[in-house]
Amino acid sequence: MKIIFTKNALRYLDKQPKKNVQRIRDAIIKLTLKPPEGDIAVLQGYSDNRKRLRVGASRIIFKHTMDNQIEILLIIDIGNRGDIYK
Repeated sequence: MKIIFTKNALRYLDKQPKKNVQRIRDAIIKLTLKPPEGDIAVLQGYSDNRKRLRVGASRIIFKHTMDNQIEILLIIDIGNRGDIYK
């Protein structure tokens, strides 16, 4: 499985302390397992099957896609729980 981060997600990670970044990366690695582990919920209002993963006060917005028989985990956005859904 290939993991792809958007610019917004990488920008958020650059601003965080190393301890938080490691915690978020560990949670993202657990998303590659079959079945994915973590506090995952489907986001309503999106037709592309977006989901969110809760990691403490942070939220990770992601979706799974397929491209030429390769499964891709696209990390769309990462942010604080109060700001991510705006």
